[in-house]
Amino acid sequence: MDTKYVIGIDYGSDSARAVVVNAHNGNEVASSVKHYPRWSEGKYCNPVINQYRQHPLDYIEALEFIVKDALSKAPEGVAENVVGISFDTTGSTPVLVNREGVPLARTEEFAENPNAMFVLWKDHTAIREAEEINRLAKEWNIDFTKYEGGIYSSEWVWAKVLHLLREDEAVRKAAYSWVEHCDWMTALLTGKTRPEETVRSRCAAGHKAMWHADWDGLPSEEFLVALDPLLKGFRERLFTETQTSDKAVGTLTKEWAERLGLNTDVVVGVSAFDCHMGAVGGEITPNVLVRAIGTSTCDILIADGRSLEGKVAAGICGQVDGSVVPGYIGLEAGQSGFGDIYAWFKNVLSWTVEQLVPERKDVLDQIIPRLSEEAAKIPVEESTILALDWMNGRRTPDANQNVKGAIAGLTLASTAPRIFRALVEATAFGSRAIAERFRREGVEIKGCIGLGGVARKSPFVMQTMADVMNMPIRVAATDQTCAFGAAMFAAVAAGLYEKVEDAQKAMGKGFEKEYVPIPENVARYDELYQKYLELGRFVEEHRI
Repeated sequence: MDTKYVIGIDYGSDSARAVVVNAHNGNEVASSVKHYPRWSEGKYCNPVINQYRQHPLDYIEALEFIVKDALSKAPEGVAENVVGISFDTTGSTPVLVNREGVPLARTEEFAENPNAMFVLWKDHTAIREAEEINRLAKEWNIDFTKYEGGIYSSEWVWAKVLHLLREDEAVRKAAYSWVEHCDWMTALLTGKTRPEETVRSRCAAGHKAMWHADWDGLPSEEFLVALDPLLKGFRERLFTETQTSDKAVGTLTKEWAERLGLNTDVVVGVSAFDCHMGAVGGEITPNVLVRAIGTSTCDILIADGRSLEGKVAAGICGQVDGSVVPGYIGLEAGQSGFGDIYAWFKNVLSWTVEQLVPERKDVLDQIIPRLSEEAAKIPVEESTILALDWMNGRRTPDANQNVKGAIAGLTLASTAPRIFRALVEATAFGSRAIAERFRREGVEIKGCIGLGGVARKSPFVMQTMADVMNMPIRVAATDQTCAFGAAMFAAVAAGLYEKVEDAQKAMGKGFEKEYVPIPENVARYDELYQKYLELGRFVEEHRI
């Protein structure tokens, strides 16, 4: 049998990466990464108001570079034997489009207008709109947020779209429909960009757009118009059906085959969000919690539908049939801030260096490793500082982007390593809160898998998490699990495997390490966790 290859492409918050993988054994033969040039310059963003926008050209330029660069590094003959390509992206990251499905920022009139660009997942400008959706949903005869944890987030598509329509009259007049980033990529490569023909991801629609078969797709026209008349007509210009990521959208157009150095027989698979494909790349199995840990976290679990019969988990980010592995219910949760919290503290500490001794910026990259090293030396019983991991709001349990982080228990003896330890413990407490919510809602958790840079490079963080959660945590051996999961899906969409589980078995790379809870630490953290919950209740109640 001739060796066949697939390409998995992962669009992260700051960069895109491609991996070229042997579809028969999962060996990575080449890879490439590119940071988004406009995003890197800070364009179109305003952190003060939590506005984070990305230009579609960043995505296009990154795609061309990483695919051609990766193929240039691959052995001779690989490009000719690539049979499939699949994407994962951040989400919800939608954009308003015209009748042809072109993002408005790709038209001359709106080329520099942030409201015409992709609204990144962590953009929180639509808090008001999310609150209105939640109020109306609870009054309506159908609660369209039911399968999305019962609380709609400002990070999700309908809140963002409504905010854009209200914010910008010119954009509102030009907008015909909207599309998620993950679906736009597959539409672009297959030529199916018109909103009526774009294939929509089950993952994106089910978890973020209130799509469900129980009410024939998206929320009703009556609901959307009651929310705001500006949404009139959008539903009929969108979609009713969605597809799971084991299916094919089509094949590469001639134009894109030439631009990428591939052929027009290459199958393009249905896309999904990064953490969902990452869970597959990390070899998720039923009732094992997979944590993609980066700037934020996304927590994924799959369960047999029979075990969830009649159960709807509250306060999470949705439960959707087939959103991760077809044939299973996919459940999502997550933390709005994780690595971002460590980065914030690093920035606080590095301000003096940057201002007073800019010639020593070389030391900045040493801050987190040194903090981790020193914080690990502090005995757990000396953890007297308490922090909340809500610096970027709270995603789960019970989404609330209005809440803020907090640090309590400071004294004149509170050093940088001790504060850092409290921040790490806070992110671990937030992780435990997610696991406990799943269990409270009747979802069994049999184990935990860690994915991403933090999981592979931060032993102190991972051991703390294992102790706080009182759960062994295996770390996936694959470096780029999201892109690797996309490659697995590409192999299935291309017909090399009948189902996702077959691709996992053949292509999976196993685990490189396991963190086991330390009993004495578990007991101490049980006490601190209760104080974390008390602090959270106080901060949220008093809106501090």
